[in-house]
Amino acid sequence: MAEEPKLTEELKKMEAEYEPLLPIEKKLIVWSIGLGIALLFILVWVSYTFFPASHG
Repeated sequence: MAEEPKLTEELKKMEAEYEPLLPIEKKLIVWSIGLGIALLFILVWVSYTFFPASHG
Protein backbone atom coordinates (compact mmCIF):
# COMPACT_ATOMS: atom_id res chain seq x y z
CA MET A 1 0.00 0.00 0.00
CA ALA A 2 2.95 2.31 0.43
CA GLU A 3 3.46 2.41 -3.34
CA GLU A 4 0.00 3.77 -4.19
CA PRO A 5 0.61 7.32 -2.93
CA LYS A 6 3.90 7.37 -4.85
CA LEU A 7 2.10 6.23 -7.99
CA THR A 8 -0.49 8.97 -7.75
CA GLU A 9 2.21 11.55 -7.09
CA GLU A 10 4.13 10.40 -10.16
CA LEU A 11 1.01 10.56 -12.30
CA LYS A 12 0.32 14.11 -11.14
CA LYS A 13 3.92 15.08 -11.96
CA MET A 14 3.59 13.58 -15.43
CA GLU A 15 0.40 15.55 -16.08
CA ALA A 16 2.00 18.78 -14.92
CA GLU A 17 5.18 18.39 -16.97
CA TYR A 18 4.82 18.88 -20.70
CA GLU A 19 7.51 17.44 -22.92
CA PRO A 20 7.46 18.69 -26.50
CA LEU A 21 7.99 16.18 -29.27
CA LEU A 22 11.47 15.78 -30.63
CA PRO A 23 11.99 16.60 -34.33
CA ILE A 24 12.57 12.93 -35.13
CA GLU A 25 9.30 12.03 -33.41
CA LYS A 26 7.46 14.62 -35.49
CA LYS A 27 9.03 13.19 -38.66
CA LEU A 28 8.02 9.68 -37.64
CA ILE A 29 4.42 10.77 -37.05
CA VAL A 30 4.23 12.58 -40.40
CA TRP A 31 5.78 9.64 -42.27
CA SER A 32 3.45 7.17 -40.57
CA ILE A 33 0.32 9.16 -41.39
CA GLY A 34 1.50 9.79 -44.96
CA LEU A 35 2.30 6.13 -45.52
CA GLY A 36 -1.05 5.09 -44.09
CA ILE A 37 -2.96 7.45 -46.40
CA ALA A 38 -0.91 6.38 -49.44
CA LEU A 39 -1.49 2.70 -48.72
CA LEU A 40 -5.20 3.34 -48.24
CA PHE A 41 -5.40 4.95 -51.70
CA ILE A 42 -3.44 2.03 -53.20
CA LEU A 43 -5.85 -0.42 -51.57
CA VAL A 44 -8.86 1.44 -52.98
CA TRP A 45 -7.27 1.56 -56.45
CA VAL A 46 -6.46 -2.17 -56.39
CA SER A 47 -9.98 -2.92 -55.19
CA TYR A 48 -11.63 -0.93 -58.00
CA THR A 49 -9.19 -2.17 -60.65
CA PHE A 50 -9.11 -5.89 -59.94
CA PHE A 51 -12.53 -6.40 -58.31
CA PRO A 52 -14.94 -4.14 -60.25
CA ALA A 53 -17.98 -6.41 -59.79
CA SER A 54 -18.14 -5.77 -56.07
CA HIS A 55 -18.55 -1.99 -56.56
CA GLY A 56 -22.01 -1.86 -58.04
